[in-house]
Amino acid sequence: MSKRSARSLVVAGLAAVALTACTSNTPKTEDNADKAPANQAAVKNDEPGKKVKIGFSAPAADHGWMGAITKATQAEAKKYSDVELVVAEGTNDVNLQISQVETFINQKVDAIVLLPFDGAALTPVATKAMEAGITVINVDREFDSPFAARTTVLGDNHGMGVSAGTYICDQLKGKKDAVVAEIAGIDSLPLTQDRSRGFKEALADCGLKVSNRVAAEFTVESGEKAAANLLQAAPKIDAIWNHDDDQGVGVMAAIKNSGRKEFFVVGGAGSANVMRDIKSGNSLLKATVIYPSTQGADGIRLARLLVQKKALGDLVEVEVPRTVQLYAPVVTKENVDQYLPTAFES
Repeated sequence: MSKRSARSLVVAGLAAVALTACTSNTPKTEDNADKAPANQAAVKNDEPGKKVKIGFSAPAADHGWMGAITKATQAEAKKYSDVELVVAEGTNDVNLQISQVETFINQKVDAIVLLPFDGAALTPVATKAMEAGITVINVDREFDSPFAARTTVLGDNHGMGVSAGTYICDQLKGKKDAVVAEIAGIDSLPLTQDRSRGFKEALADCGLKVSNRVAAEFTVESGEKAAANLLQAAPKIDAIWNHDDDQGVGVMAAIKNSGRKEFFVVGGAGSANVMRDIKSGNSLLKATVIYPSTQGADGIRLARLLVQKKALGDLVEVEVPRTVQLYAPVVTKENVDQYLPTAFES
């Protein structure tokens, strides 16, 4: 069995676990299991409980994905009558974000959901919060100490690369001389390195490689510039993976200006505008790989469960896991309607 086939089996298993993990702590009897509609599963964890005051801090919403994180977090908190959410203003100033967490500590919140601008820089103050008895949920950018958070919610950057590479392999079956290009994000970031590593590994599994690679900076302007340089350097391309749909606005502008149409494009992160292009069937964009903008919302749910001393439903384990890593599915024309409702606008 190839690595890609094995991956598919693992993904299917993980998807099944993810679906069941959202239901209640109350076990169904065997008789009732056959009768209850899947969408009416009891959700005992959602019943009101102890009041929970949660502080939330994240970087500035200066691009679509980050804005969606904050919006989804606030919307999730509003679903619960027992949750009070205190939202700090988004900032890319590390010292200001540290001050925001200090304020939460002084306010004696029950929990903090924290997407740090810089995980390492926010580690000491997050540890301080934990030592003060406050439950900390680390979102997306990891702290560098296990003592800084009770639970960490992550996207799967390596998995994004694997998903993108696997999709491209499937589309280019048998074309061993195919030219595959990559437009990365900020190369100095571990997340970019993880995405590129996963992409390279998936391509290697079907005998392909990254023939041309450029890096942008997650912005429209940098995406356009990087794509223009790529198109000038590579006279023939069969497929392009662009790491980020926000910078992809610029990437697609450069492609349009070039007049070239001999390749297809796979996006990254999962923006609504890219999904609409995929759905139309009239674009070079044929797929995008999800990097969930629900991580903050998941943090709210987990913080509430932890403070109320509940566990994730349908898991045998009686404690909330230390790490929750979200899957990176590929969105195509066939399944786009499933993902559009939670997509963000670039």
